[in-house]
Amino acid sequence: MQLIIDVSMVILGYLLGSIPSGLVIVKLKTGKDIRQVESGRTGGTNAMRAAGFWAGLGTALSDIFKAVVAVWIAQRFSPGNEWVHILAPIAAILGHNYSIFLPEKDENGRIIRFRGGAGGAPALGGAIGLWPPSILIILPLGAIVFFTMGYASITTLSVAFFAIIVFGLRLLMNVPGALIQDVIYAVIAGGLLAWALKPNILKLINGTERVVNISLHGRLKARKEQEAQKDKNEQGN
Repeated sequence: MQLIIDVSMVILGYLLGSIPSGLVIVKLKTGKDIRQVESGRTGGTNAMRAAGFWAGLGTALSDIFKAVVAVWIAQRFSPGNEWVHILAPIAAILGHNYSIFLPEKDENGRIIRFRGGAGGAPALGGAIGLWPPSILIILPLGAIVFFTMGYASITTLSVAFFAIIVFGLRLLMNVPGALIQDVIYAVIAGGLLAWALKPNILKLINGTERVVNISLHGRLKARKEQEAQKDKNEQGN
């Protein structure tokens, strides 16, 4: 009986992660389909591009929350099974990235893939669910990365990186409640994020990745481009 419950917790984690928060929020605010905007992903950054800062923030918070809930429910109904506790948020990341509610079909009506986001927000949510104080470390550091460097892809990857460091240090320092499963969760989450962001990583390498305008890097880049255009116009005159 408990095995059935454990499996159900993982499936529930996937279903919770599959809820397309960004699609719903952007649709309600602007009527747009977020899948037709920029990257086509349903996460907070693309929601911000499609419908503004608050839509992006609301999407990010919703995506964090659904993974937190996945962990809490797993802890409630599968007490003492730390493997289920990490599998539930991992499933939530998979659901977010490959949502069963967002199938993409070919001209013959066959499903060719499932759409979704990149997994950064639910990865953070999973970490928070496993150890709530992690939000006080990972979230501020992730925000610094986002508002300075301005690359959503690097920010997403940094969530898993910081989680690995946080959980790893807790384990090395023998902090009460620290578990190897938490470290394993962070490592697997990082792998899932990197896999989802393969196109973005290639763009980073080629120097063609999008920069968020509200970041320090984005502002400096825009100013540099304006100055270059001004110099070009002056030379033309």
